[in-house]
Amino acid sequence: MNTKLHRYSFYVLLGLLIWLPIPLGSNRPWAWGLMELVIFSLSLTCAYLRKQQAWMGLRAYRLPIGLWLAFLALATLQVIPMPAQLVAFLSPTSYDTQLAYGVAQFHLSLDVGQSQINLLKSLSYFCLLIVVLVLVNTEKRLRLILLTILASGALQALYGTLEILSGTQYSLLFGLPVADVATGSFVYKNHFANFIMLCLSAGIGLMVATLQGNQGGTRRDFIRSILSTLLGSKALIRISLAIMVIALVMSRSRMGNVAFFAAMTLIGILALLIIKNRSRSLSILIISMFVIDVFIVSAWFGLDKVQERLEATSLSQEGRDEVVIDALPMVQDFPVFGSGGGSFYSTFPSYKVANINSFYDHAHNDYLQMAIEYGLFATLLLAMLVIWCFLKSIRAMRKRRPSIFKGTAFACCMAMLGMAIHMTVDFPLQAPANACYFVVFLALSLSINQLKVTTGKKRRVKQVST
Repeated sequence: MNTKLHRYSFYVLLGLLIWLPIPLGSNRPWAWGLMELVIFSLSLTCAYLRKQQAWMGLRAYRLPIGLWLAFLALATLQVIPMPAQLVAFLSPTSYDTQLAYGVAQFHLSLDVGQSQINLLKSLSYFCLLIVVLVLVNTEKRLRLILLTILASGALQALYGTLEILSGTQYSLLFGLPVADVATGSFVYKNHFANFIMLCLSAGIGLMVATLQGNQGGTRRDFIRSILSTLLGSKALIRISLAIMVIALVMSRSRMGNVAFFAAMTLIGILALLIIKNRSRSLSILIISMFVIDVFIVSAWFGLDKVQERLEATSLSQEGRDEVVIDALPMVQDFPVFGSGGGSFYSTFPSYKVANINSFYDHAHNDYLQMAIEYGLFATLLLAMLVIWCFLKSIRAMRKRRPSIFKGTAFACCMAMLGMAIHMTVDFPLQAPANACYFVVFLALSLSINQLKVTTGKKRRVKQVST
């Protein structure tokens, strides 16, 4: 193996993770085009590095890879030109709609251009999964990628809070108007909140890893561990977490805050139940994260306002519930192959019944939008992929002995649960930066079950032979 190329490729991956949120969450054509170019280049490099190994050495991951490839196959079918009779058989509603508009060439997708764009994105996310599985192959790299995610979140949080506290009217990066909520370099506050939640997951996972590494049995060891957490190198991680919690609350994102605190609490309780030989510091960490962040830090920076919005603002006032209700018949009309990736914004207006004045280009429910655009079967494939990764994380948290594996498993579980909660009322995965970070957590949840620690003076992590 070309170790220098392997190392440089890993650093390019870390640089990509830092870059992704900066250009408006990579939610612009030029930004996600650059993202795809870098990811595809890295994937070709990984294929070259593993050219001597069957399946690129990824046979142990054949189930999740197979699920994703099956989804990509269905997404590809949407953009392939088909005979009118075949489209009429596979998707009668798509056929009737295209026939009414007098199209010359029939497809399963009602918006082929958007479906092609989304297919490329989905392919790049799949390639990113492969890249992480290949490049993150040591304990050191596990820690580095979590630190990179933490640093990226801290930078975004610091930038977002300073914009609000400085009172500037326009953002420094792109000259966009600055509202009274923190958005970082994102445009949409809920995308920013979801991104911060993912980065917080990485940071808390690192804290869990460091605390699990210190399992002294005496009172002196216990006190030393606590002081190290407050004053030592761990303090920098804790400060970064505090800054991100402040930014999360200042985003005024209700579900962003709910998703973070619910995921942190539930996974924290799960960790206390399943981690064997856990340290007392781990219990204190989980309790302190909840108590300090909620009742002290968050209270100073606007948790009361988030609470007021939760109590005073209903979904019916925003029209989101009407959007969901009006969009449900679309699932019935496109149950198997969907209306086409990215076609919701152009298809939904013909289904809109309620008095909705705002323009909705997304369903404000990623589960519903995926079912509409890709069909129920394709959505089920992705759900099975995420559930598999979640179960793998739980297994690693319970059975893997190295602290970094337990901490990474904690981070992955928290990120997946937080994303699952947020997706019920919003569309966080529509931001490429958020989607990429989520894919990284999926990949890490798989890799920590296949990395083996060998003891001795030259302690190293190597891939389990498959």
